[in-house]
Amino acid sequence: MARLRATGGCPWDREQTHASLRTYLIEEAYEVLEALDARDDEKFAEELGDLLLQVLFHSQIAAEAKRFDIVVVIREIHDKMIRRHPHVFGDKNAKDSAEVLRNWEIIKKQERLAKQNFSTSSTSSSSSSPESILHGVPRSLPALLQGFQLTRKAARAGFDWHDIDGIFDKLQEESEELRAALKQGNSADIESELGDILFVAVNLARFLKIDPEIAMNQANTKFSRRFREMERIAHQQGTTFAKVPRPEMETLWEDAKRNLLAAPKAR
Repeated sequence: MARLRATGGCPWDREQTHASLRTYLIEEAYEVLEALDARDDEKFAEELGDLLLQVLFHSQIAAEAKRFDIVVVIREIHDKMIRRHPHVFGDKNAKDSAEVLRNWEIIKKQERLAKQNFSTSSTSSSSSSPESILHGVPRSLPALLQGFQLTRKAARAGFDWHDIDGIFDKLQEESEELRAALKQGNSADIESELGDILFVAVNLARFLKIDPEIAMNQANTKFSRRFREMERIAHQQGTTFAKVPRPEMETLWEDAKRNLLAAPKAR
């Protein structure tokens, strides 16, 4: 990576910045997930390598500016794993994964407070205000993932439903409120109520121990496969999908589902 970025190296690599690489970082992470879901170990290993390359790329750019290098990156995560696993590397005990996660959040908060106290730039007003339990959830996360992180943090502090029935009740309540907003025709209220439904759905996913971002990505993939199969069937029938009458599209959808279930590896 250093040679690629050096004088006489690759022009494209030399032009890249932290900002220009943001898209690639996200893309590579999703490609890792796609390879994982496909259960293709060769592809999985390849995509993990591509993701690792992004870490090396950012570290090299930082090293050139004398800010930090890959050694610092690795040392930071090494030390963090030791600090946050006192039940493994220390004398603490953790009876189950739930207790591990609770301790993890406590240690994270202690780390942040220690950094805040050490920093000379912290103001008296910030030090006097207690830190929110929700601190540390990036605003730049995709909305579903951000909601998942926020509700997970709140749940670890005890703010959660007692059982899944309460979430379904809340989903029904929010659906009725959306219907009411639709009757009123206020676009801002409609958007707000729809957001509430999605937020409850995120809570449902968390309660079921499912990552909503991954679940949504899988739903997108499933829809794409079925839609492309409908297009293939329509072409096979001598027409295009856009020319198929709307009622017949439902028949194509069912045909596509059956075809893909019968031959899941063929498409």
